[in-house]
Amino acid sequence: MTKIKTQHAPADEGFSLISNRKLLTLYAAMVQCRRIAEGARKGRRGNGAGSLLGHEATAVGAVLDLLAQDTVAAAHWPDAALQGINPFVSIASSASRAASAAREHSDSRKVTLLFSTGKPSTQPAWLKALTLAADHNLPILFVSLAPKAAASQPFSIPSISTRRRGYAFPHITVDGKDVVAVYRVASEALTHARKGHGPTLIDCPASNSGDPLENMQNYLSRKGLFPD
Repeated sequence: MTKIKTQHAPADEGFSLISNRKLLTLYAAMVQCRRIAEGARKGRRGNGAGSLLGHEATAVGAVLDLLAQDTVAAAHWPDAALQGINPFVSIASSASRAASAAREHSDSRKVTLLFSTGKPSTQPAWLKALTLAADHNLPILFVSLAPKAAASQPFSIPSISTRRRGYAFPHITVDGKDVVAVYRVASEALTHARKGHGPTLIDCPASNSGDPLENMQNYLSRKGLFPD
């Protein structure tokens, strides 16, 4: 499988292809995710929302621009968290069902987003979906979140055989605590899928770059969009 490492422009350069309105929307969605996650940690919400803590940038960056026709499946995150980011998106009960639906509607350009919140090698359904997407060139966006204990270790998945000669879909690594970087890569991957070019795997390891919400606050401050 082809692996592509991305380099994004430093936030302090002050230039972004993303509109100011979209940047503020990204931040507002991250705040919503943080509230849900902190509420879960204090026992006020359902199980699973607490695992969002530290992953708000990845969740928001990948889900925000999905359309009402698209589908998302997250391993342990509750529907309320995903709908807090994008209230229009359809939510699948499992990765396997979402992948099967993607195969049935492969010609409709409906995109399916599958999150993995653990090591893919321990998740047969997720690996099966990867293989299915490669074999049938499905419009699926895979987003992997490396566990904190493994964040400093290189990400790898078993090689996936395909029926398309010389075909391997993109594998992109991006800082999972940088919502702007995740959003840029996810937007390109969504366009790639809607044009019929098949799946993309985005690896979003939890780096040591600090709190994702504070990172975005600092980014907005440097652009004059967030008051000190």
